[in-house]
Amino acid sequence: MSLPRFATIRVVLLLGCLIVVGFVSAHQRVYTRNWNQTLEVVIYPINGDGHLATDNYIRELEDADFSIINRWGEREAQRHHLPLATPFDVTLGEPITTLPPAYPAQAHALDVLLWSLKFRYWAWRQTPDSGSLTRIRMFVVYQTGDDRVPLQHSLGMQKGLMGLVFAYSLDRQTAQNNIVIAHELLHTVGAIDKYNSAGGPLTGVGYANPYRSPLYPQRNAEIMAGRIPTSPGRSYMAESLRSVIVNSYTASEINWID
Repeated sequence: MSLPRFATIRVVLLLGCLIVVGFVSAHQRVYTRNWNQTLEVVIYPINGDGHLATDNYIRELEDADFSIINRWGEREAQRHHLPLATPFDVTLGEPITTLPPAYPAQAHALDVLLWSLKFRYWAWRQTPDSGSLTRIRMFVVYQTGDDRVPLQHSLGMQKGLMGLVFAYSLDRQTAQNNIVIAHELLHTVGAIDKYNSAGGPLTGVGYANPYRSPLYPQRNAEIMAGRIPTSPGRSYMAESLRSVIVNSYTASEINWID
């Protein structure tokens, strides 16, 4: 049975969009992973709950609040002998007043694909593409609230070089917000998660020093796990990027080492 004309047009348009996205993404992957130049990373804050306190928090943000991400990147790049001294330069962009499309509650493959296209269109509308193949856009949705209540899951997308981060607009959470931003930033250049379904670090690959003897307690967290293991099955969230490192597994994934 043939598809209705409207359905056929939709399929053709979707395939066309996917081809264009795939072509651009392939070029971005090459340019961002050769580490020949510093990647431009722009933080776009968004008021996620409409609260005045969140507005005030965003209004007081400045580049210096994210400078530790740059220093952390420089430290870790030097530790892995990356020739590029400054792998990324994180700066603060203008606030965005429109919320991104909601991630589908039932994350079926087609739903996620459609959401991805909607998100890319939304991002293009809010921050028109500059034509740069090395600009990474991190959209940070802040909310005031109880920081004991889990936030929505953040995302980092290698296709499109974009991240969607959910964070607390609380001064005491700024340092840990930066860990999440750095985590999603590395997703955009090829790093994969290293935590299990319960949120704990995967043994070995999710440890800052998987060859430490004795293995426990670990002294640092691995960036793609985010937690410091103290014993089998026990760990705690790192307080800041000062106690977070890029281990050899992640360094290989982002092309810092062979």
